[in-house]
Amino acid sequence: MTPLRGQFATIPHARATIAASFSPAFPMSGDTIFGKIIRKEIPANIVYEDDLCLAFTDVNPQAPTHILVIPKQPIPKLSDATAEDKELLGHLLLTVKQVADQAGLTENGYRVVINTGTDGGQTVFHLHLHLLGGRSLDWPPG
Repeated sequence: MTPLRGQFATIPHARATIAASFSPAFPMSGDTIFGKIIRKEIPANIVYEDDLCLAFTDVNPQAPTHILVIPKQPIPKLSDATAEDKELLGHLLLTVKQVADQAGLTENGYRVVINTGTDGGQTVFHLHLHLLGGRSLDWPPG
């Protein structure tokens, strides 16, 4: 994986360092593995966090750089999002761009994927964006 720099530097297990900036605004955050990561109940290699979302490296990477960006607000899948989620969805995309810049992916490019529903390949039912890069990615995927 391409090393991250600055405020996006890798934070192993993210428990102590990030805990101070964790927003309790989404205390339940869903009963998925991502909800547990948001609540710091299980470790993750968190590379970015703000009040609305966090980003962490995928434990089963499909590219040299594979980062997941998730909202702290539990939305099971993109098809469940509503007009009220418009600002959050835009924030997620801008966060992907920022994380991609810090990961050094902007010059050569990257892919952003949202799997929605079982047929779409979604395995964790908490909305998440896959940021993939660090190599040439084939098309069509899958």
